[in-house]
Amino acid sequence: MAPLFTTSLSLAICFLIVLGTINSDTAVAASTWCVARSDASTLALQTALDYSCSAGADCLPLQANGLCFLPNTIQAHASYAFNSYYQRKAMSPGSCDFSGTATVAQSDPSKLYIFEPSDHIIIM
Repeated sequence: MAPLFTTSLSLAICFLIVLGTINSDTAVAASTWCVARSDASTLALQTALDYSCSAGADCLPLQANGLCFLPNTIQAHASYAFNSYYQRKAMSPGSCDFSGTATVAQSDPSKLYIFEPSDHIIIM
């Protein structure tokens, strides 16, 4: 399996795990996701990631050898942690900001990828 395909599949699975860790009432209503802003600085994302992990996000899967460790980027890890926190806070207003490093997405981040039989991936 190509590394890009494996990494992308892992990221998609991680977003589904976050949704699976919340109660079923919230999961049914989950139509928004909290993700890291692409224009946020690495330092700001790291600070917000540290905060979200200490304030209620489930960051265990982000540890080395964890199910959501790959892709090992600050952007991916922050998005996972931000969404975990956001979902655990029942998507309440203000729970997806992290000092301006996060934004609410209307599209499921785990469905932004199309997997092709040739092990190539298209990012939509």
